[in-house]
Amino acid sequence: MQEPEEKKIALELLETEQAYVNRLHLLDQVFYTELMKEARTGKTVPEEVVKMIFSNISSIYQFHAEFFLPELQKRMEDWNCNPRIGDVIQKLAPFLKMYGEYVKNFDKAVELITAWSEKSSPFQELIADIQKRKVCANLTLQHHMLEPVQRIPRYELLLKDYIRKLPPQSPDRGDAEKALEMIFMVAKHSNAAIAEMERLQNLWVVYQRLGLEDDIVDPSNELIKEGPIQKVSTRSNSTSEKYLFLFNNMLLYCVPRVIQVGAEFQVHLRMDVEGMKVRELKDTEFPHTFLVSGKKRTLELQAR
Repeated sequence: MQEPEEKKIALELLETEQAYVNRLHLLDQVFYTELMKEARTGKTVPEEVVKMIFSNISSIYQFHAEFFLPELQKRMEDWNCNPRIGDVIQKLAPFLKMYGEYVKNFDKAVELITAWSEKSSPFQELIADIQKRKVCANLTLQHHMLEPVQRIPRYELLLKDYIRKLPPQSPDRGDAEKALEMIFMVAKHSNAAIAEMERLQNLWVVYQRLGLEDDIVDPSNELIKEGPIQKVSTRSNSTSEKYLFLFNNMLLYCVPRVIQVGAEFQVHLRMDVEGMKVRELKDTEFPHTFLVSGKKRTLELQAR
């Protein structure tokens, strides 16, 4: 008798889960534990830094090792009388939201490893020593740390495959489809968390370039576009270099600062998007010009 296709995929899920739990054990019980022990001696790296690198890996490891893997193992042993995994994955799905924190922290963690490896040779030596062990399979700490980031997409793929191979009348179809939907939502949740973090980081960089003016710094603003522009002066029939930042709620008309200390730009004019009008001009002498009118002022600008 050949194994049914859906059982092969369920077994693949179990096998990859076992390998994944070993990887989490390595991250939490070996790297994190040993670096933490070393940090407590106070010679290598602050404890806080180690905690920041590994984020909530301990919770993730415990969840998979003590709950999800045993549940899957039990289910696969009973497969012949209960051929289903959809319900088990439904129990898993809500806990995958824990990954949001880990994934959001990942880039920062990698930066910290690089920075502290340069700063502290005992820190670098301890990591190198662990990486030499057989259990690391010649891979770096960063490589092992990537595994949790890739795990949720992997569940999604395996489950899609599993549903595809299920016989139409399978009693597991409803549960498996619901589980896939839940995992999809979790993946979206963790991607949204990363996107939001990136948006805030980029926004902060823009505010620094503008000199952190109090009335401009607002986390809910969204930067839509920025770039150099020429200001047309009809009086002197010439143009001068300016810079625009367009947010969802305001347009900042700026002048590049000559002395590059602190802020990069000085805000000359702030125009509310509400009530702002933009009109193209047909000017043969200055092509690509347009008027931007706010409540108080109108600017004649020329694009490249």
